[in-house]
Amino acid sequence: MTNAFEQRSISVLHLGRSRRRPELDALRGLFLIWMTLTHLPTHLSDFVNQPFGYISSAEGFVFLSGLLVAHLYVRVAEDDEDKMKAKLWKRSLRIYGYHLLMLLFAFTIVAAVAAHTHRPALVNLLNFYLAHPGTAIVGSLLLIYCPPLLDILPMYVTFMLVTPSLLLIAKRWTWKPILAVSGLIWLLAQFGLRAWVHNIVVAVTGLHIPLQETGAFNLFAWQIVWIAGLWVGATSAHGEIPFRSLPRVAYPICAAVCAFFIAVRHNWLGWMNQQYFGLQLDKWQIGPLRLINLFAFACVLYWSRRLVSRIVLVEPLLTLGKASLEVFCAHVFFVFGGLALLYGEIDQLHGIHAVALVIFTFTGMLLVALREVRRAKQQKQMTIETPAPSTSG
Repeated sequence: MTNAFEQRSISVLHLGRSRRRPELDALRGLFLIWMTLTHLPTHLSDFVNQPFGYISSAEGFVFLSGLLVAHLYVRVAEDDEDKMKAKLWKRSLRIYGYHLLMLLFAFTIVAAVAAHTHRPALVNLLNFYLAHPGTAIVGSLLLIYCPPLLDILPMYVTFMLVTPSLLLIAKRWTWKPILAVSGLIWLLAQFGLRAWVHNIVVAVTGLHIPLQETGAFNLFAWQIVWIAGLWVGATSAHGEIPFRSLPRVAYPICAAVCAFFIAVRHNWLGWMNQQYFGLQLDKWQIGPLRLINLFAFACVLYWSRRLVSRIVLVEPLLTLGKASLEVFCAHVFFVFGGLALLYGEIDQLHGIHAVALVIFTFTGMLLVALREVRRAKQQKQMTIETPAPSTSG
């Protein structure tokens, strides 16, 4: 007989009921640590930048976020569509509020430091804002201008805003048309859809923001990661796991595909390297080979769910994952702080400065997570203790 831990470990990406899963929170915590180490200007970023092939923490974070959103709200949509819409739009507004706070910090404190110290790392991040502050402010409020490090939340807000409609369409006509349209949009994104839409936006708004200043992520390509997460989360809430329908032979094939891309990533195959495949492995527009790598990695992750569960079901991953939004924002502040310490041609901190930055960053992120988790528990307790209003006349 399997023990309680083994029973729980089976539930990684195997979600039976619509409730929050600690395994997925822990995975998000892992992706947050991975993302932070990649963004911090230390030598560690060289080791954690796509070590498992052409998979980054961003894809994992976006996919899991979509999965959890659908898993938590698909039942709400079935019972009360208006309630589902209100909750998701409220969540979108909250994320947008965090985005505004980060913009305020970047356009005031970070911009002032960049202007007075002329630190290249900061100036390069905010060069468009420093040159065109008015256009940049309006564009950022409209989620058009997205400086580096501040381009994930605008994408998250956009995806959240369309999610209620997607859940309702899936409720009425299944996920097949949504997945088909998503695949078509991704395909068009490989042939310049983003640039075409950008030209229309510039013409309509009059905001002459260069395409490269609208964020590194091609939303028309990245939507396929979010929608794939929604699909897996929604279907798993009904006990239907998409990965379960794959034949057994698919898993060793996917493992071989992952091994191939790991070899390409680390230049173990000679001429068959990243330069050879070019944009087919591009992260920002999710090139076709990268998409294959992502699918294969997801299959291997599901196949290895017991082992994955044993690895990730630990602290502080659980706590960090439960407060992922606040922790993500906190990590950006610390990354800005690390970039402010760079000078001249130096692009990474070394020695005691790098160690101190890493320790300070993760200590701060954990404190933010603990505070948020504690606050959530207090709110939940207050809700339980507050008596329901009497309906008697």
